Amino acid sequence: MKRQARGGGPIAIGASSVETVEDRDGDGAASGGEHAQPPQLSRRLGRADLRAVPEARRALRELLRHWGRPGRSDVAELLTSELVTNALVHTDRDAVLTATVGPGGLRVEVRDFMARLPRPRVPNADDATNGRGLLLVQSLADAWGVRAHGVGKAVWFELDADAA
Repeated sequence: MKRQARGGGPIAIGASSVETVEDRDGDGAASGGEHAQPPQLSRRLGRADLRAVPEARRALRELLRHWGRPGRSDVAELLTSELVTNALVHTDRDAVLTATVGPGGLRVEVRDFMARLPRPRVPNADDATNGRGLLLVQSLADAWGVRAHGVGKAVWFELDADAA
């Protein structure tokens, strides 16, 4: 079942993403020997630095090199670039990108430090480049939403590795 954000009010859908990362020893193994941390990407995105968009796509491509059915990583890259672009264009602050590959699939989250919630909107026919990002996320993600933080919000999506 596809879950998605609806309406214009505060949105909180789905489970929280992993927000802590275990300490790792020098060879990349999780310390303590209990459970290995799932593969994860975490990047700070500089304020209004649109060079971060292709850099985020490259880093995600590397993380997902052996993940999912053909084409799933391409969808993940597209949706990630939309969320990163939105965070950098529509806020005047830094943002943080986190992508985690787990047994259930991929979860990507872009956290910014502005309280204003994003709203999917119908794109204006005269504006060929704006207003389509959240519609793409809404259409292509298996689940997505917005989670409020003490300062700001996180916009996230999930993709199942084996979905068509």
